[in-house]
Amino acid sequence: MFDNLLGFFIHWGITAVSLWGASLVFKGIRFSSTSALVVAALLLGFANAVLRPLLVFLTLPLTLLTLGLFVLVINALLLMLVAKLVSGFTISGFWTAFFASLFISILSIALGTLAPNAETTIYRLPTPPAQTISA
Repeated sequence: MFDNLLGFFIHWGITAVSLWGASLVFKGIRFSSTSALVVAALLLGFANAVLRPLLVFLTLPLTLLTLGLFVLVINALLLMLVAKLVSGFTISGFWTAFFASLFISILSIALGTLAPNAETTIYRLPTPPAQTISA
């Protein structure tokens, strides 16, 4: 039941670090507290897991017409949605959200490659070797 819980916490932490990094790079992104950052990371992960595939599917003709670049607009809109829902998290405008979502995506991918693959790694103690009985 809790097999993927470690992977969830790793991805949540990566998203939180990426959001924090974006707030340092872009002056238009602000967090009033650490709790706002943590809640925004959780809600952004939920939005990316649930809403993003639905929006990509609904806007598939536009995404194909723009050769996939409209996905960047979807990412920016989801980031702006999270900023509207989380008190203490503000974004100054669309273009800040656009470039910040691009930055967050790249940083999350980079940090994700450094993180252990928690979905397939199971941490167990090694079993002792079997003892053979000689006659």
